[in-house]
Amino acid sequence: MSNTIAIILAGGFATRMGLELPKQFLKVAGKSVLEHSVAAFEKHPLIDEIAIVCQSTYIPLVEEYVTKNKWTKVKKILHGGEKRYHSSLSAIKAYQQQTDTNLLFHDAVRPLVSQRIITDTIDALANYEAVDTAIPAVDTIIELEEDLELIDNIPERKYFWLGQTPQAFKLEIIKEAYDLAFKDPDFKATDDCGVVKKYLPETDIYVVKGDQQNIKLTYKEDIYLLDKLFQLKTTDIHHRSDLSDLSKKVIVVFGGREGIGAQIVEICKTENIKVYPFSRGLNQVDVTQEASVKKALQEVYDKEGKIDAVFNTAGLLSKEPLNNMSVLQIDKIIDVNLNGVIHVARAAYPYLLESKGDLVFYTSSSYTRGRPNYSVYSATKAAIVNFVQAVAAEWDADGIRVNCINPERTKTGMRTSNFGEEPDDNLLCPKNVAHISLSTLCTNLNGQVIDIKVKELE
Repeated sequence: MSNTIAIILAGGFATRMGLELPKQFLKVAGKSVLEHSVAAFEKHPLIDEIAIVCQSTYIPLVEEYVTKNKWTKVKKILHGGEKRYHSSLSAIKAYQQQTDTNLLFHDAVRPLVSQRIITDTIDALANYEAVDTAIPAVDTIIELEEDLELIDNIPERKYFWLGQTPQAFKLEIIKEAYDLAFKDPDFKATDDCGVVKKYLPETDIYVVKGDQQNIKLTYKEDIYLLDKLFQLKTTDIHHRSDLSDLSKKVIVVFGGREGIGAQIVEICKTENIKVYPFSRGLNQVDVTQEASVKKALQEVYDKEGKIDAVFNTAGLLSKEPLNNMSVLQIDKIIDVNLNGVIHVARAAYPYLLESKGDLVFYTSSSYTRGRPNYSVYSATKAAIVNFVQAVAAEWDADGIRVNCINPERTKTGMRTSNFGEEPDDNLLCPKNVAHISLSTLCTNLNGQVIDIKVKELE
């Protein structure tokens, strides 16, 4: 089987943005842009090794990142050059003695590359020797005359795509292309596929469909767009019928009396997973009181000697206009939906630090935009997402994973009390949501909003 190596090109300077620090080292969503990019390849199961190419000045900083993030796949930190192709060439030379090797070149300043794109790129190398990533152009393309003032041609748009990364190659192909390129006194290059296309024209270059969110950080304004995209970033996981990996886990569920929480408890019992449910109605545990949460967790720890995962499904919804709500109603929703999340996180920390465990919360599709008659509820659900993303970054080095489940409308008692009876085919089954929630414990996801949609489960 081929050895697949991701080359993260982080050799750029700060000239275009006019900053002291190159853009790949700027922080967005709690981490540097480079850290986000490397993490995407670090967690991908088909990536065997990672090499980071950067300017020599920043090698100590990259080494700190490797240590802090506990990246096990980063094997080389290589010196970059003045131009992008110098950095690519540095990686090619570092691996030129290897055989049966694939190289994936990725811009460090594309931190939102998806797992799907990486998978598709690697899969394409089974049939092609060179692979590019691109998206269709959505704007009209115009070709100018030599004076760059008048239109010479307006080509048909469907044949024009916008290039992204990763770009992937059989090692021997990209090496041969560069060997030929450096014999050309007029050599110019903007990317690695361009080198292959020019100097090995007989080589087919397959195009993997990219993603609009796989944007390149180029200008200062892009920082604000990236930050918003990270805030709204979601993922999904497949329904796992086999939860045997959880058989030795100890799981605590707050809000375990009804709805999704009750279904998590039932599945755990069926799968012989040790589970401890808590709620006000079940055993007088109140998430709005941190002391109550701490006492419940301590009881479980005293009995089992560990806690591997904590779910908090407790939540309140009161669907009505803001001006119709009493102060007591408002305070109660905020107390349960937001303060309860904070209390559970703080109380669970020492136990999950010891077990390197998981913390799972729940948001709603209304977190992306406030809706009429949902004002307080929507606000708390948006706050939960921000809280999860922040705490996940804070506790990542501690080995604690913090994620957030975002189910579409689900058939629970809380929904029925606000909306009445609805057709079942328009609603998620709480058991399915519970099953996928437990499946997150079988992944290495961290800081993610995990979508569960009705159509995907049909």
